[in-house]
Amino acid sequence: MTVVDAHHHVWDLSVRDQDWIAEGSPIRRDFTVKDLVPEARAAGVDRTVLVQTVTVPEETPEFLALADEHELIAGVVGWTDLTRPDVADELARLRELPGGRYLKGIRHQVQGEPDPQWLLRPDVRRGLTAVADAGLVYDLVVLPHQLPACTKAAAGLPQLTFVLDHLGKPPIASGALEPWASDLRALAALPNTVCKLSGMVTEADPASWTIDDLRPYAGTVLEVFGPDRLMFGSDWPVCTLAAAYGDVLDTARRLTGPSDHVRIFGATATRVYDL
Repeated sequence: MTVVDAHHHVWDLSVRDQDWIAEGSPIRRDFTVKDLVPEARAAGVDRTVLVQTVTVPEETPEFLALADEHELIAGVVGWTDLTRPDVADELARLRELPGGRYLKGIRHQVQGEPDPQWLLRPDVRRGLTAVADAGLVYDLVVLPHQLPACTKAAAGLPQLTFVLDHLGKPPIASGALEPWASDLRALAALPNTVCKLSGMVTEADPASWTIDDLRPYAGTVLEVFGPDRLMFGSDWPVCTLAAAYGDVLDTARRLTGPSDHVRIFGATATRVYDL
């Protein structure tokens, strides 16, 4: 089967600082596509989706150009300011750039917005409508308390597919399931929502996590979304804070049933992102 890693990043600190990475962190260094390729190939990954890291307009054109140059990258989830009045024109411009055909979705760091209702603002809703009209999907990077707003946004825009990154960042390190699980269930009840099986090892205790720590959370998303709306993402290189690339993929396989692997590790991402 074709294996798709639906969520990874790259960055070059000589081009742009990644101010979200703490000083002294092991990942506060360059991670390039050339670093990614051997790890992905060794793990048996055929295609990937490159996801934005910072909210600057220059990054998305750079990522589209990378996708144009490297056959491993099959899609890009980029960033643009959803609140700009000409957001539809900006999305069209991005698709006309070199590699523009690889633009598959848009993401914003909603997790960093102080307003828990940010997704429901009229200017943001207008931007999300433009994303839908452009035939793109919208990735949600949010914290658990923001899940109810995600549900309202998705309910109000049934024509837009919302992809929840990292399970909505549940508190795996603490072992708590509620209210995350209930809020997740409400989101998953909407047919235009999808979830990424990603980011778990860094939401657990990076130094001492076990597969049993992750199992209740992986089991919950598999139950509520099902394999047709669940896709694997490595979250490389952030995952390296807790596990190597291949170990993250192997863990995800162990957390899911073999009968679901074709969909979770390839078919869902291929369909949702139109790879």
